[in-house]
Amino acid sequence: MSADDDTFDARRAPAALVPADAWAALRALTPARIGLGRAGASLPTRELLAFGAAHAQARDAVHLPLDVATLGPRLQALGLQTIEVASAAADRSTYLLRPDLGRRLGGTGGARLDAHAAAHGPLADDALLIVVGDGLSSAAVERQAVPLLAELQRQRPPGWSLGPVVVATQARVALGDDIGQRLGAAMVAVLIGERPGLSSPDSLGVYLTRAPKVGRSDAERNCLSNVRDAGLVHAEAARRLWWLAEAGRRLGATGVALKDDSGLDLLT
Repeated sequence: MSADDDTFDARRAPAALVPADAWAALRALTPARIGLGRAGASLPTRELLAFGAAHAQARDAVHLPLDVATLGPRLQALGLQTIEVASAAADRSTYLLRPDLGRRLGGTGGARLDAHAAAHGPLADDALLIVVGDGLSSAAVERQAVPLLAELQRQRPPGWSLGPVVVATQARVALGDDIGQRLGAAMVAVLIGERPGLSSPDSLGVYLTRAPKVGRSDAERNCLSNVRDAGLVHAEAARRLWWLAEAGRRLGATGVALKDDSGLDLLT
């Protein structure tokens, strides 16, 4: 505060005169937008700009196409065979407006999988088939899929193998049922980009289905959500997925019949 200006300036005021921010401690614990403050009846400019940037990131995650040409070699560098397919949704706009088309194979994808099955036979009962789908966030797949698959390889229990990795574009979760049925998989795990939030544009979901076939419902799947550095980290996601795969194989089912008790292992 100067002699010719009676406007209060918190930056120049003694610390005792500046009210404590009661939300500061809570904001440090979460990326959620809490205690944003206000400027009159509106948000502070910095928060308004941050919201706009987060919204733009979420839109980009949904609309930017998955860079399959780059992802394929990264997966192959892990020693994984890859097969590329696409759903029946011809483009991104159709994919967003017609979820049903994202659940069905389109183009030559079905023939490519059928040819692989004819040449190599059905997958072994101990093989976990991996489908990597862009879903609603290509950013999630590009950032999380390769580290998660590396962890799945590192933590692979005895008696299990990883089948080929099918990279699917314009994909919904249920596309894994068609893929798994064509390849004769006993179990399929679909790694797919989740709907982005304003603080999580790169969150990956994992959906595990026993005996995949067209017509399976979501009640027959187990889901691991929010796989990313600020959520369910890759090592823990891999541990829980293998636990569910082993438990599902023993039970002969996944979904509502299979309770995720993987956390009990940590307690014991």
